[in-house]
Amino acid sequence: MQDAERAELEARLHEVSSERDQYRLLYMQMLERCAMLERGIIAGKKAERFEGPTEQLALHVLGELLAPDEESAAPPEPPAKDESAVERERRRPMGRRRIPPELPRITVEVLPLEVQRDGLDAFERIGEEVSEVLERRPASVVVVRLVRPKFVRRRTPQQDDVTEPPVLIAEPPERPIERGLAGPGFLADPLVRRWQDHLPLYRQESIHKRDGLDLARSTICGWHERLADLAAPLLKAMLHDAFTQPYLCVDATGVLVQAEEQCRRAHFWVLVAPERQLLYSYSHRHDSETTSRLLAGYKGYLVADAHSVYDHLYRSGDVIEVGCWAHCRRYFYKALGSDPERALAALSLIKSLYRIERSLKTAPRKKREETRRQKSLPIVGTFFEWCDKQAPVVLEATPIADAIRYARNQRDALARFLDDGRLPLDNNVSEQHLRREVLGRKNWLFLGSDEGAHANTTFVSLLASCQLQNVEPWAYLRDLLCLLPAWPKSRILELAPAFWRKTLEQEDTKQRLNLNPFRAATLVVDFPIVSSDRP
Repeated sequence: MQDAERAELEARLHEVSSERDQYRLLYMQMLERCAMLERGIIAGKKAERFEGPTEQLALHVLGELLAPDEESAAPPEPPAKDESAVERERRRPMGRRRIPPELPRITVEVLPLEVQRDGLDAFERIGEEVSEVLERRPASVVVVRLVRPKFVRRRTPQQDDVTEPPVLIAEPPERPIERGLAGPGFLADPLVRRWQDHLPLYRQESIHKRDGLDLARSTICGWHERLADLAAPLLKAMLHDAFTQPYLCVDATGVLVQAEEQCRRAHFWVLVAPERQLLYSYSHRHDSETTSRLLAGYKGYLVADAHSVYDHLYRSGDVIEVGCWAHCRRYFYKALGSDPERALAALSLIKSLYRIERSLKTAPRKKREETRRQKSLPIVGTFFEWCDKQAPVVLEATPIADAIRYARNQRDALARFLDDGRLPLDNNVSEQHLRREVLGRKNWLFLGSDEGAHANTTFVSLLASCQLQNVEPWAYLRDLLCLLPAWPKSRILELAPAFWRKTLEQEDTKQRLNLNPFRAATLVVDFPIVSSDRP
């Protein structure tokens, strides 16, 4: 080898080494910045979206990737608003909103001073002006006195004087907790406060004390554990129904459980059958054994992250893995600081997939599949071709290398949404519903026991399903606790929030609820008209 060639090679090696060192320096700086963000030293936005000139650069990179043969491309046009956005703007309410008509009303007549002085007989009423103002009365606890009269049939001359007639008395109404102090409506209230409004029991204890009721938190906790056992068959039926759906979304988060020396770590799981069932579960560990128990008997598509605890489920072929493009996008978003050009190239392609999905939000299955084949399939192909091309070039152990490796390892799972129009692009729905437990965790900090975790997941499942189906939670739990003790086990699924409206329309259900004296005591009654004698 000649001296000139050797010198050129050494210079090139020195240049590559310098670029590598600079690349690693940027990577270490980003690690330090992330550590500072975690410690709260500097503030930053959590949303994974582009702003300002970065947005235009991303669109320009996307244009070059999708049209590599063109020498120049026209500047991208701003995205037009879809029909749903335009419709939302058109329907945006203006001015003061109307008060819901189902709220109870008290009518108060305000008379002029002259009319009050001379009397109504001296005037002729020619009309009126009506306005409505919201007011609030303090909540009240109602004591329902159950009086069961005893009867004995009157004797007749034909009856034997020796024979004692039987004493007749009505059977006591069934209660959610046998011989319990609280009725269905009172039991439903702390359930909603605890797991819908995230009020810990010690706060509820002080609220009851302000209302004049000395009720210990240990008593409420005992009620919830017994009610969780009562509702367990319903949750089992809801899980079986969820397994019949074409796909499920699953995710998990950590939680602390009280122990003698220090809190131990456990996990909450969420299982979503979109628009159908929403179920939460609890486990000591986040491992393969737990996922096997959680999804035992399920066959179909499973939308989840790329954690290894799910890998064994896919080996038999009964469970088919569906990848999450949001997780993939997050890896490239983390690489924006160290390698913005490559990260933007990938993020632009992923953003185009999401733009297509937004346009198909309300489209039928066949339309979604056709559009995905025509528009999304070429973008997915371009994305993975770009990943294969960049993989040998990027530096190992850097954010962009991790992002490309994740995408390539998940190639088949990420492209699975192209096979079935019902499948989602990501697993965001389960992450969103898991926030319910995360928000509650900020209030009660840790679980008291495994029994408390069982009560938690039971009623969080029911309350979250009520929100999914747009069912009022307190009225649902009140009526559910009225029906559950005597409801036929073969029809238990009818009590799930997904079928609640149809169940309420059945004559059998109406009769059972109308005969419950505790429910009658909680119904809103009409208030009389009150005439004011003051101005």
